[in-house]
Amino acid sequence: MTTLKKGDKAPDFTGTDHNGNVHSLNDYKGKKLVVFFYPKADTPSCTNEACNLRDNYSRLKAAGYELLGVSADSQKKQAKFAEKYKLPFPLLADENHEVLNAFGVWGPKKFMGRLFDGIHRTTFVIDENGIITDVIDNVKTKEHTAQILP
Repeated sequence: MTTLKKGDKAPDFTGTDHNGNVHSLNDYKGKKLVVFFYPKADTPSCTNEACNLRDNYSRLKAAGYELLGVSADSQKKQAKFAEKYKLPFPLLADENHEVLNAFGVWGPKKFMGRLFDGIHRTTFVIDENGIITDVIDNVKTKEHTAQILP
Protein backbone atom coordinates (compact mmCIF):
# COMPACT_ATOMS: atom_id res chain seq x y z
CA MET A 1 0.00 0.00 0.00
CA THR A 2 2.79 2.45 0.86
CA THR A 3 4.57 4.04 -2.06
CA LEU A 4 7.72 4.52 0.03
CA LYS A 5 10.44 2.03 -0.76
CA LYS A 6 14.00 1.12 0.14
CA GLY A 7 16.31 3.99 -0.82
CA ASP A 8 13.69 6.74 -0.43
CA LYS A 9 14.15 9.63 1.96
CA ALA A 10 11.97 9.15 5.03
CA PRO A 11 9.17 11.72 5.27
CA ASP A 12 9.68 14.49 7.76
CA PHE A 13 7.18 13.99 10.56
CA THR A 14 6.26 15.35 13.94
CA GLY A 15 4.10 13.55 16.48
CA THR A 16 3.33 13.48 20.19
CA ASP A 17 3.95 10.33 22.23
CA HIS A 18 2.02 8.76 25.09
CA ASN A 19 3.92 10.92 27.62
CA GLY A 20 3.26 14.18 25.76
CA ASN A 21 6.78 14.41 24.30
CA VAL A 22 7.14 15.60 20.70
CA HIS A 23 9.20 13.53 18.26
CA SER A 24 10.29 14.39 14.72
CA LEU A 25 12.52 12.75 12.15
CA ASN A 26 15.09 15.47 12.80
CA ASP A 27 15.43 14.29 16.43
CA TYR A 28 16.91 11.04 15.12
CA LYS A 29 19.46 12.48 12.73
CA GLY A 30 22.67 10.46 13.06
CA LYS A 31 20.78 7.51 14.57
CA LYS A 32 19.14 4.42 13.09
CA LEU A 33 15.38 4.47 13.61
CA VAL A 34 12.66 1.83 13.43
CA VAL A 35 9.16 3.28 12.96
CA PHE A 36 6.50 0.61 13.32
CA PHE A 37 2.85 1.27 12.52
CA TYR A 38 0.19 -0.88 14.14
CA PRO A 39 -3.62 -0.80 13.82
CA LYS A 40 -4.83 -0.61 17.45
CA ALA A 41 -3.20 -0.56 20.88
CA ASP A 42 -3.89 -3.46 23.23
CA THR A 43 -5.30 -5.83 20.61
CA PRO A 44 -3.82 -9.33 20.29
CA SER A 45 -1.58 -8.93 17.22
CA CYS A 46 -0.48 -5.40 18.12
CA THR A 47 0.36 -6.56 21.64
CA ASN A 48 2.38 -9.50 20.26
CA GLU A 49 4.34 -7.13 18.03
CA ALA A 50 5.00 -4.52 20.73
CA CYS A 51 5.98 -7.16 23.30
CA ASN A 52 8.35 -8.88 20.85
CA LEU A 53 10.08 -5.52 20.32
CA ARG A 54 10.07 -4.88 24.09
CA ASP A 55 11.58 -8.30 24.83
CA ASN A 56 14.34 -7.66 22.28
CA TYR A 57 14.74 -3.95 23.01
CA SER A 58 18.27 -4.35 24.42
CA ARG A 59 19.32 -6.22 21.25
CA LEU A 60 17.84 -3.49 19.05
CA LYS A 61 19.51 -0.76 21.12
CA ALA A 62 22.84 -2.67 21.03
CA ALA A 63 22.55 -2.68 17.23
CA GLY A 64 22.11 1.11 17.36
CA TYR A 65 18.36 1.37 16.76
CA GLU A 66 15.86 3.76 18.29
CA LEU A 67 12.18 2.71 18.15
CA LEU A 68 8.93 4.59 17.63
CA GLY A 69 5.51 2.96 17.52
CA VAL A 70 2.64 4.76 15.80
CA SER A 71 -1.13 4.22 15.71
CA ALA A 72 -4.23 6.39 15.49
CA ASP A 73 -5.08 5.72 19.14
CA SER A 74 -5.45 8.56 21.62
CA GLN A 75 -2.58 9.60 23.86
CA LYS A 76 -4.48 8.17 26.84
CA LYS A 77 -4.95 4.77 25.16
CA GLN A 78 -1.27 4.70 24.09
CA ALA A 79 -0.22 5.53 27.67
CA LYS A 80 -2.33 2.66 29.07
CA PHE A 81 -0.87 0.28 26.47
CA ALA A 82 2.71 1.34 27.27
CA GLU A 83 2.12 1.06 31.01
CA LYS A 84 0.26 -2.25 30.89
CA TYR A 85 3.02 -3.97 28.89
CA LYS A 86 5.97 -1.92 30.21
CA LEU A 87 6.94 -0.76 26.72
CA PRO A 88 10.28 1.10 26.87
CA PHE A 89 9.87 3.06 23.62
CA PRO A 90 7.65 6.01 22.65
CA LEU A 91 4.22 5.39 21.13
CA LEU A 92 2.96 8.24 18.97
CA ALA A 93 -0.75 9.06 19.18
CA ASP A 94 -1.55 10.04 15.59
CA GLU A 95 -5.28 10.72 15.83
CA ASN A 96 -5.14 13.21 12.92
CA HIS A 97 -3.33 10.66 10.71
CA GLU A 98 -0.56 13.12 9.82
CA VAL A 99 2.28 10.63 10.37
CA LEU A 100 0.20 7.73 9.00
CA ASN A 101 -0.47 9.66 5.78
CA ALA A 102 3.13 10.88 5.48
CA PHE A 103 4.30 7.25 5.47
CA GLY A 104 1.36 6.09 3.32
CA VAL A 105 0.10 3.43 5.73
CA TRP A 106 -3.49 4.69 6.11
CA GLY A 107 -5.96 3.48 3.52
CA PRO A 108 -8.48 0.89 2.38
CA LYS A 109 -8.38 -2.52 4.06
CA LYS A 110 -10.57 -5.58 3.84
CA PHE A 111 -11.57 -7.67 6.85
CA MET A 112 -14.17 -10.43 6.76
CA GLY A 113 -15.43 -9.18 3.41
CA ARG A 114 -15.89 -5.61 4.65
CA LEU A 115 -13.93 -2.70 3.16
CA PHE A 116 -12.86 0.12 5.50
CA ASP A 117 -10.03 2.62 6.00
CA GLY A 118 -7.37 1.71 8.53
CA ILE A 119 -3.68 1.31 9.29
CA HIS A 120 -1.65 -1.16 7.29
CA ARG A 121 0.80 -2.84 9.70
CA THR A 122 4.14 -1.72 8.28
CA THR A 123 7.63 -1.10 9.67
CA PHE A 124 10.21 1.28 8.25
CA VAL A 125 13.90 1.00 9.06
CA ILE A 126 15.64 4.36 8.57
CA ASP A 127 19.39 4.95 8.56
CA GLU A 128 21.42 7.74 10.17
CA ASN A 129 20.91 9.98 7.12
CA GLY A 130 17.12 9.64 7.02
CA ILE A 131 17.09 7.10 4.17
CA ILE A 132 14.74 4.12 4.32
CA THR A 133 16.82 0.94 4.31
CA ASP A 134 13.92 -1.50 4.66
CA VAL A 135 10.13 -1.57 4.43
CA ILE A 136 8.54 -4.55 6.18
CA ASP A 137 4.91 -4.96 5.17
CA ASN A 138 4.53 -8.67 5.95
CA VAL A 139 5.10 -8.20 9.67
CA LYS A 140 5.32 -11.39 11.70
CA THR A 141 4.13 -9.99 15.02
CA LYS A 142 5.66 -12.68 17.25
CA GLU A 143 9.02 -12.61 15.40
CA HIS A 144 9.26 -8.98 14.36
CA THR A 145 12.71 -8.30 15.81
CA ALA A 146 14.16 -11.06 13.60
CA GLN A 147 12.75 -9.23 10.57
CA ILE A 148 14.47 -5.99 11.59
CA LEU A 149 17.90 -7.17 12.71
CA PRO A 150 20.23 -8.35 9.95
